[in-house]
Amino acid sequence: MEYKDYYKIMGVDRKATQDEIKRAYRKLARKYHPDVSKEADAELKFKELGEANEVLKDPEKRAAYDQLGSNWNAQQGFQPPPDWGSGFEFRGAPSGGDADFSDFFESLFGQGRSPGGKRGFHMQGEDHHAKILIDLEDSFNGASRSISLQMPEVTPDGHVVTRTRTLKVGIPKGIRQGQQIRLAGQGAGGAGGGKAGDLYLEIEFRPHRYYRVEGADVYLELPVTPWEAALGASVNVPTPMGKVGLKIPPNSQAGKKLRLKGRGIPAKAPGDLYVVVQIALPPADDQKARALYERMQEDLEFNPRAAMEVA
Repeated sequence: MEYKDYYKIMGVDRKATQDEIKRAYRKLARKYHPDVSKEADAELKFKELGEANEVLKDPEKRAAYDQLGSNWNAQQGFQPPPDWGSGFEFRGAPSGGDADFSDFFESLFGQGRSPGGKRGFHMQGEDHHAKILIDLEDSFNGASRSISLQMPEVTPDGHVVTRTRTLKVGIPKGIRQGQQIRLAGQGAGGAGGGKAGDLYLEIEFRPHRYYRVEGADVYLELPVTPWEAALGASVNVPTPMGKVGLKIPPNSQAGKKLRLKGRGIPAKAPGDLYVVVQIALPPADDQKARALYERMQEDLEFNPRAAMEVA
């Protein structure tokens, strides 16, 4: 995916004020509007300009975009960092992506990340939303965590800055990735005596060194020795709730899934934990090990490529 330098597209400095961005857009929009421009690529430039303006005119999108930094170029394949956008507090509720924008835009501000709420006058304060990262173990046990959120604001001189606030949040046991925690009254203040809006925290799990999660199910890649896979064995395996004993059936192949029922994310109908067998080969790094591999080569009639009909 290609990184989009919205400041370059708009022809403004990264420190430009919101008014400078507004003026730059108006000037370029007149120049490249397809109905009046004679430029061969006017339609494409007008579309890119509209996308850049959609981000830079919005202090929240702009502050989140700026977090990526500018150290990208056309030769680099772009993917948002796994924790991109976490800890940013946006006004409005999450909305779906904009189909007319690029894949780059969608990867940053698509479903669940775009501050799409309307900002008209309301007696009740607007709802806010943010994405937060928690540990997988927090979902298994429940937890109380202090989180810091950054809220972009525009200063009187037109620059975008962020302020930070810290909240104590209860993580309910069994919460899944993508679900939300509602904090009543923690959104924007109401007008004319109206009550404050709510803050919705979208949950995402931090990457774990052992596990990956799909819905309520948890997956563990378990390395086993060739003899454990071939002969069968009883081994201890880690789970988010502590180690358990597991039987490896004889003649297990790499990729075989062993199910531990009900040991996934807890709930009324809990998920499962799947142990995926991965065979780890001992290195032939000394004379004894090499001799053993050579003996296996001579004694075992085994060709894993036989079905491929290759020599």
